[in-house]
Amino acid sequence: MPSPLRMLATAALLGALLTACATSEASIRPTETFTARPPHTPTSSPALEPATPQALRLDHGRQSPGVIAAGGADAVYNYAPAVMSDGGRYRMWWCSQLGTAVPPGDDILYAESTSLDGGFTGPDGSPGTSVFSGSGRGFDAVHTCDPSVVRAGGTYYLYYGGSDGNPSYGTAIGLATSPDGRTWTRVGDRPIVEPARDAAHPNLYGAGQPSAVFLDGWFYLMFTDTTGRDVRNADGAGQFLLRAKDPTFASGVETITPGGFRPMPDTRSRFRSVAAEFSADLMWVDALDAFAIAAEGPDGTTITFWDKDFRTNPYPKVLIAGPWREGPGLVRRADGHAVIPVDTPCDLVPLDLVRATADTGSGPTALRHFGADLVDVNACATPERAVRTLDGYAMPSPSRTVDLVLGGGIVRVDRRSVAEQIAVQVLDRRLPVLDKIPVTARITPNLPAIRAPGRGLGLIIDNRLWAVPSATVAERNSSIIADVPAPIWDAYERGPDLVPPPR
Repeated sequence: MPSPLRMLATAALLGALLTACATSEASIRPTETFTARPPHTPTSSPALEPATPQALRLDHGRQSPGVIAAGGADAVYNYAPAVMSDGGRYRMWWCSQLGTAVPPGDDILYAESTSLDGGFTGPDGSPGTSVFSGSGRGFDAVHTCDPSVVRAGGTYYLYYGGSDGNPSYGTAIGLATSPDGRTWTRVGDRPIVEPARDAAHPNLYGAGQPSAVFLDGWFYLMFTDTTGRDVRNADGAGQFLLRAKDPTFASGVETITPGGFRPMPDTRSRFRSVAAEFSADLMWVDALDAFAIAAEGPDGTTITFWDKDFRTNPYPKVLIAGPWREGPGLVRRADGHAVIPVDTPCDLVPLDLVRATADTGSGPTALRHFGADLVDVNACATPERAVRTLDGYAMPSPSRTVDLVLGGGIVRVDRRSVAEQIAVQVLDRRLPVLDKIPVTARITPNLPAIRAPGRGLGLIIDNRLWAVPSATVAERNSSIIADVPAPIWDAYERGPDLVPPPR
């Protein structure tokens, strides 16, 4: 049977979706050679303000030779992946259903690989391990699906669609947390986002298909709500957007409106849809200083770019062509940002994604990888873009030391051996744009270092505490480590963490 969660939609909606999928499958067969080209069909709402988009060029089109992941056993459908590039491996969570998972219903499976072209294996050695299922009670009693995972401050956050199987209520969005991305704990027994129910549509799906990004201390959450006020399509397609510094969205919530983000008392307001789509994915692209929304169209995945306030489209849309059956999962860093190439951070932006490409009659399945590169992006042309793109990178300084780009400024490091421990990569050549970025701190040899139980290890720089990833940093800096109680650690004013950002 198809996914029970998807059966909440009306028969008319299902017919429309199947027709669209059949069209894309008929026009581009799985055996065709993949090409990346500009789209010919717009799939999202127009910009609020006129803009002249800057040209983008796609190159290096690629695709996996076959299916890269599946639940195995009796998992007849596999779709809606969340894909994370995390510490040299690709981690993927997706919607499926395993007969061994309790209770019966949609489950979230997990597997990982060192390649996007296959080899995904669950931690138990299976093709996909069930790591999150229905709670047996409450809003997500039966089904958990459509995962989106981000990491912030050492914690993994799983945003998901949950349902108790009652079509009259529909789907709502829940939240779970984890220290490792595999063992999850629900945050309360209530959804963090419920259907708005401020507009009547025949599609009773509700609020789900979340996509989360962590940017500048804010959690951005894009999601479908077929009951939202600004849904412009008869089938209920529409992507809404909230942000908050609280990952639970219980306080400090802002919603996107025609005039930008506006504070709201809760998560129920739906003033503006940013895309007339289902099952879309969101990503922040540091090199472009823009958000990217990926959604399926007749010929594949269309990617639409928005400025930070969702007012203009600063770049034209691009298309990752090929077969599809259910929405894409962009390959993102742990914070939901675009992956930055280690060796060519200023030159290109990889756009990789995974999507279901077939339907066996029981639901979307056959997860495959497709991708291409945005080339000649000149991401380091200005200081503002350079500090975002190069955050965590180091390169030679004018004074025979090493400059580390961190938090919008430069930390000058006297010893290259120290910089190698706290940088994503130490480049051999200095970029001239760094001369316009201020030096905000300096790591000199013999700085004091402290270590506290349950807190970690840090260097004292300018009377502030800067956390470091390991004792090796202190050793290579000739810093003597003093063990202190937690209250002394907590009393220090904090500087930025000297930890490479997620890649």
